[in-house]
Amino acid sequence: MIVQDAPADPLSDVLGIVQASAACSVRFAAGGDWALRFSPTHVKFNVVRSGSCWILAEGTTRRLSSGDCFMVAGTPFVLASDPGLPAIDAVSVFGNDASEARVGPTPDTEILGGSVNFDSAQADLILPLLPGLLLTEANQAGASPMGWLISQLDTEWRSNLPGARAACDDMIRLLFVQALRSHFSGGTDIPSWLGGLSDPPVARALQAIHADPARHWRLEELAILAGTSRSAFAERFARRVGRPPVGYATNWRMRVAASQLAAGLKTISEVASQAGYLSDSAFHAAFRREMGTSPATYRRKFRAS
Repeated sequence: MIVQDAPADPLSDVLGIVQASAACSVRFAAGGDWALRFSPTHVKFNVVRSGSCWILAEGTTRRLSSGDCFMVAGTPFVLASDPGLPAIDAVSVFGNDASEARVGPTPDTEILGGSVNFDSAQADLILPLLPGLLLTEANQAGASPMGWLISQLDTEWRSNLPGARAACDDMIRLLFVQALRSHFSGGTDIPSWLGGLSDPPVARALQAIHADPARHWRLEELAILAGTSRSAFAERFARRVGRPPVGYATNWRMRVAASQLAAGLKTISEVASQAGYLSDSAFHAAFRREMGTSPATYRRKFRAS
């Protein structure tokens, strides 16, 4: 289903550009005394389905209980029945089956885990904004859509129905989005597009840019949308987002073009035209300034197989 005339949504736009995808890939059950060390290469999102354990990451030691969620963004971490136990490499436990593992005589604790992956070419739009460790306690999750999603994830995992794995993948992705919403609801101190969304005048300009990326925006137009003077808006936008308004608009236009080039469904001339350029040469020059390479080289390097 396509929602017509949906409002501009920079977070959804960014998740689309970075091709955020999830896979519910791991079920881990443990009992007795145990401690495992994980070294993820992707963002990991996990839900404690039952029981309890400890997590050690980013200098933090926290006890996790049933219903708690945690996300780690490429950060090594340890899960253990006791934080004082020496940890062994988790790879040795999962062995030949990367999707399921069990430690100890009884499954006192059970965890469902998923990976959230991004397109490596544009992951810099979101990875630097993610905390190394993000915890969402069950009482927090229960007061939001996360509680329902966790319940459904558990139901689907148990069901063995056709399509259950695909449904679990989608729920992990939705849980990831909900965790981002919760964590960044108060904004972020990192100058970025996400930081700008917490500032209403800047957010109005960002929404306009994302709604019409091919438009070659002028500072005056964006300042009017923000409801401030040119100078005040330019300073406010740069402080919140980390770059000038027109510079951000140009960069986002090239990000969208880069995504189209990597998809490989349009010619470079077609991409240039849709980005609002009257000549290929002007597009090539703008693309090289923003992306550090020519459109043709970018396409060869990142084209989807």
